[in-house]
Amino acid sequence: MPEIHIRPADPADIPRLIELDHSYVSDSAWQMEVRKDLISGETGQDQIIINFRRVRLPRSVRCDYPRPVRSLIDDWPRLSGLLVASMDEPQMLSPTVIGYTSLVIDRVVHAVWVADLVVDKPMRRKGIGSALLFAAADWSLAEDIHDLVLEMQPKNGPAISLAQKLGFEFCGYNDFYYPVEQTGIFFRKSF
Repeated sequence: MPEIHIRPADPADIPRLIELDHSYVSDSAWQMEVRKDLISGETGQDQIIINFRRVRLPRSVRCDYPRPVRSLIDDWPRLSGLLVASMDEPQMLSPTVIGYTSLVIDRVVHAVWVADLVVDKPMRRKGIGSALLFAAADWSLAEDIHDLVLEMQPKNGPAISLAQKLGFEFCGYNDFYYPVEQTGIFFRKSF
């Protein structure tokens, strides 16, 4: 396999990044269960219990990306960082862009959020997503930030598996995080 290079993006990369296949196929999802119980005792306080569990889907499902891909044109100048994965191909004059990750520094929680992690469909499951996350960790350390937070949909089984494989731990969720009121779940790792 040709060597993979990861570098900061430049404006000429944006059209190719938008062309990448952002959809994914999942055969599992994290199902959220919310239970509200009344605790007996002096205070009579309510208790809310939220539980996530991995469920296998009856069949593999193709899922669209949770954000409009074309918004990258307007959003990328506002990102804290945008890293691109490319590889040299003998027949091409310039390296082929095969993935990217967008990074946002959150100084309040002192973490870098990985808002997007995309690898073009034919190049998936070859370690490119992991390489982008390791490069994001290096980038965040250069910014003197030691935590990365990944965001994803609960139905993104491949991304959840990658996060867990790399030692990221579940750290929260937001019920209406993505457009069209889709839940976002978050995984965090300190470096």
